[in-house]
Amino acid sequence: MHSDLSGGVELSIGQQFEIERFSRAIDATADPAQLRHLAKQLLQAWHTQKAATHWVTNQQA
Repeated sequence: MHSDLSGGVELSIGQQFEIERFSRAIDATADPAQLRHLAKQLLQAWHTQKAATHWVTNQQA
């Protein structure tokens, strides 16, 4: 499985399983407050990863 969302970067099997696991958890969550909390956590994780990737890229330059 390849991820088109990450600019053509291939995800590992472990990452694919984590995505599926979290997708199922999201689908199973009916409480809007829990979904908002999860969305905020994912947003924070996404931006943290972007910052880390940017830092690594700059270190290699």
